[in-house]
Amino acid sequence: MKKFEYKGITISWEGHASFKIKSKEKVLYIDPFQLESFEKADFILVTHGHYDHCSSTDISRLIKDRTTIIATPDCSSSLSKLQKINLKIVEPNQKLEIDGLKIETIPAYNVNKTFHKRINQWVGYVIEIEGVRIYHAGDTDLTEEMSGLKNIDIALLPVGGTYTMDAKEAAKAANMINPKIAIPMHYDKIVGDKNDAALFQKLANCEVKILSSE
Repeated sequence: MKKFEYKGITISWEGHASFKIKSKEKVLYIDPFQLESFEKADFILVTHGHYDHCSSTDISRLIKDRTTIIATPDCSSSLSKLQKINLKIVEPNQKLEIDGLKIETIPAYNVNKTFHKRINQWVGYVIEIEGVRIYHAGDTDLTEEMSGLKNIDIALLPVGGTYTMDAKEAAKAANMINPKIAIPMHYDKIVGDKNDAALFQKLANCEVKILSSE
């Protein structure tokens, strides 16, 4: 299963940390990378500037006139070259609303490794679209800020380890956040494999949907 529907919102895993989220009126991508299809986007959210999250090649194929791109400062040099976009630069702990889409930026960082330093001010996102609250954690470990997340319908959590949480830590995060549904990500492409997703599903107390990227 590549995608599923929740209260009228369709969520598709595009591989790695990439997701497409569709409502009746909007198409939104998070961290598009090595996509195989390119439905034009109303919104594109980027968690940080690493090549597998801020892919200007993929993003350039998704944009249409006035696509809104929300990204961290380290993405601005590559994304500002794109034409006819609405680029908004964000840092952690911000709230904004654009054309009915509510967005909160959540700190995303490593606590016991140095690939994603807290000082970089990279982010995850809580998106509220048509009343559905979706948390995309970005590249992060289990952090204290996650304890403040409330009323999350769907949590998209990295499980591959090495650069982010591993499956056991991601399960602890899911049990802390207590979403209605959790979806593992950031595995089976650069790091991690399907066993990580299966272990996460076993250890998480909430419903877990393991999506296919194909």
